[in-house]
Amino acid sequence: MLARTVTHALVGLDARRVEVEAHLQSGVPAFAIVGLADRACQEAKERVRSGIASAELEWPLRRITVNLAPAGLRKEGSGFDLPIALSILAASGQIPRERLAEHAAVGELALDGRLRPVGGVLALAEAARQAGLSRILCAARSAPEAALADIEPVPLRHLAEAAAYLRGEGEPEPYVEGNGHRPAEPSLPDLADVRGQERARRALEIAAAGGHNLLLAGPPGTGKTMLARRLPGILPPLSTAEALEVTRIHSVAGMLAADRPLVTARPLRSPHYSASVAALVGGGSGPRPGEVSLAHRGVLVLDEFAEFQRPALEALRQPLADGVVSIARVEGRAVFPARFQLVAAMNLCPCGARGDPAAECKCSPQRLAAFRDKLSRALLDRFDLVVAMPRPRAVELAAAPSEASAPVRERVESAREWIESGRPQWSEEATELLDRAVERLPLSGRGRARSRRVAETIAALAAKPEIAAAHVAEALAYRSPRELGPS
Repeated sequence: MLARTVTHALVGLDARRVEVEAHLQSGVPAFAIVGLADRACQEAKERVRSGIASAELEWPLRRITVNLAPAGLRKEGSGFDLPIALSILAASGQIPRERLAEHAAVGELALDGRLRPVGGVLALAEAARQAGLSRILCAARSAPEAALADIEPVPLRHLAEAAAYLRGEGEPEPYVEGNGHRPAEPSLPDLADVRGQERARRALEIAAAGGHNLLLAGPPGTGKTMLARRLPGILPPLSTAEALEVTRIHSVAGMLAADRPLVTARPLRSPHYSASVAALVGGGSGPRPGEVSLAHRGVLVLDEFAEFQRPALEALRQPLADGVVSIARVEGRAVFPARFQLVAAMNLCPCGARGDPAAECKCSPQRLAAFRDKLSRALLDRFDLVVAMPRPRAVELAAAPSEASAPVRERVESAREWIESGRPQWSEEATELLDRAVERLPLSGRGRARSRRVAETIAALAAKPEIAAAHVAEALAYRSPRELGPS
């Protein structure tokens, strides 16, 4: 007596088809799971046994072998509970095998038979749809997420409900998109809260319009973090395709809110400077997305930038250059998208007094050199804009609120449309100025390319079809090493 249930295993963000085979034979009653299952998956034996009993279904007093095929693919997590239970019920003749074969299944079983949601349902549902299946059996709380994949979810609250549905004894309450109260989008911090710092505000607008990386440096209390956290508020909204990308990542990481299955706001991630390499770029025994992937299509704010571990900072270079994180393991390779805007904030020295005319820096040359050594030239070269933020004057702090985020966001959206409409034309003066800068400034090939992109963004913000020398001059002013202060 053999029965199969289709489900999927996650490898990074990819879902691989898995057939859960249950075989019953005569002999001393026993229950074994084979097929490279991790500990959480092996523990399904106890959850499935209790869940079937709680659903008032019959536990087969046979020798039960469950195989998760293909055997060479590692299976992780508790999402295999429901497929295992359904395969056993089908093999013992309690539900029809033909009806079960028309569905994919995923979900965790509680000991009382209730269905609990698991992470990665969106990716699993997409894979099921691509495999030609039209329905997926899942926990009721996972139904809104599964529906995003254009597959019909069968929302289940209990294993008994699943068995009754497959026997044709009743339909569970169907999922209807839009049911229930959808919470309002969280409000974002507004640029109107920032007083003074006009040059930094200008750099933030340029960064938003062109998707540039930004480094803010200066004494404590100058508004670096405050400004960095307001970047998402001036970015254009996510497109539908981008929202699905972000949702897929957050689903795999188990970070989707139950009442908000689709991520519609650009992510803002701000990890502590004690974060490890794996926490920042992803990793672990079963590779999971790190902060750079959770910030995909959004903003990664690294406050106290120079306090991060140097290996963690150097690990940022690959995702900043390629837009992806590739994690190799013995079992294979996991690839996570990581197209984010990096905004870093740092003091100019360990004590924080450097650059503040009202304070005296007491850092020794050796301590200052060790502080600066954490930031390699290759890493700093990946910042398009570097801005020194002086302490604001009293008159600036007492001034009326400055321009709010809404009009800035409108200019940013217009500039992005301008950039996407075609390549701008470069004037001879602008090209000559950029070429002279390569000869006179410590400007690498990457630095030249980034300065060129910044100049094009500045022209787009001004709605100018031609790149002028003034646009190049402003772009070069943001790459001056003097912004970080004298060494």
